[in-house]
Amino acid sequence: MYTFDREKYEKRMEWFIKARFGMFIHWGLYAIPARGEWVRSTEEISKEDYMKYFEEFDPRGCDPAVWAKAAREAGMQYVVMTAKHHDGFCLFDSQYTDFKSTNTPCGRDFVAEFVEAVRKEGLKVGLYFSLLDWYHEDYPHYGDRNHPMRNNPAYTNENRDFDRYLTYMHNQIREICTNYGKLDLLWFDFSYDDLRGEAWRGTELIQMVRELQPDVIIDNRLEVSGEGYGSLATGNPSPYHGDFVTPEQMIPPEGIKDVNGNDMYWEACVTMNGNWGYHATDRYFKPASMLIKKLVECVSKGGNMILNIGPDIHGNIPEQSVRALKEIGAWMAANSRSIYGCTRAGIAKPENGRVTRNGKHIYFHLYENSIGPVPLMGIAKEDVKAIRYLATGAEAPVSTSWTHSDYPDILFVDLGPDPVLPDPADTVLEVILK
Repeated sequence: MYTFDREKYEKRMEWFIKARFGMFIHWGLYAIPARGEWVRSTEEISKEDYMKYFEEFDPRGCDPAVWAKAAREAGMQYVVMTAKHHDGFCLFDSQYTDFKSTNTPCGRDFVAEFVEAVRKEGLKVGLYFSLLDWYHEDYPHYGDRNHPMRNNPAYTNENRDFDRYLTYMHNQIREICTNYGKLDLLWFDFSYDDLRGEAWRGTELIQMVRELQPDVIIDNRLEVSGEGYGSLATGNPSPYHGDFVTPEQMIPPEGIKDVNGNDMYWEACVTMNGNWGYHATDRYFKPASMLIKKLVECVSKGGNMILNIGPDIHGNIPEQSVRALKEIGAWMAANSRSIYGCTRAGIAKPENGRVTRNGKHIYFHLYENSIGPVPLMGIAKEDVKAIRYLATGAEAPVSTSWTHSDYPDILFVDLGPDPVLPDPADTVLEVILK
């Protein structure tokens, strides 16, 4: 019988809920066709036709140190990279397959290089590992919801041994938990249909992971996909429950709570354009100002945001992503105290922005100015010690204007005569309580 240890759980989650902002990196063979990480499935490409990308894979100029530096300069606190995606190609030197980066023309173990680079930048290290594997002969083919050969009756599942695949999968997870030092986060992806929980031999898997990496935190996708909260939300966690919920390409309208109404830890995983892996013609990049606001929204609802980059085959981050990361980094350099260690403020969302909080420090994120002094709803005047612009430390004085004399119980702040806020993306006021 599994017993959930709340104390150990909260201890291992401490860094994660302080960090609030991470980088996801999706990279692999699919960067060559450059039509997204699901290209083999969506275009139903056979293994034989896909192998040409394996034979061509030679990103000799790729430098994971560039990724790690970009993450740190953007204000991110942790980085997660795809050690193996659904196509089964491994970016690490697994002894259990030949389908790995060390067997390509470049001959490199990119997981080893990535882990070293991220640690050098002082960031937390995470690895993504797909539970699916479209390369392995024992993974279900015909009739599976996602496999590239799902509609091809020539790829019958006769003589495929799923348990043999699970042993292979467990062995590879043992490798990444053993060969690359301390891991801070493991991001499994994903469960669907009947492949959930014990179908992955989940109890056995997590027992192994906890023995090898006792402090690692794990997402919830041994039980669910991008939808669903997992058993921790039910109040009756399984042995393979996730440590955090993983809403994908959306931000929960009101955060996430369990059945007892308690806040859960969660992380919204978000792409910068419309794809996780490199897509040469997807130019629908979200502007930096939007991404800043979405990060703030996550924190204001008690969650994290992990923002994805999809490097091209040479390992280069798309230029649109580079520009956005620099803008985000400039904002974070001035305003990160309103993100790190912050959570819900217990104050209703204002009309002109969001609110985050860390103890007696309440941060009003202003996306637009008011006509006249700005009301700071939910704050009693007598409780305020000081109000400052977070970016500069300059005082924002309490307003005494006659214009709001009809509202004596509301705290107004005087931001001066300029109708344009100092930071057009998000001007942050720090309210320090007594």
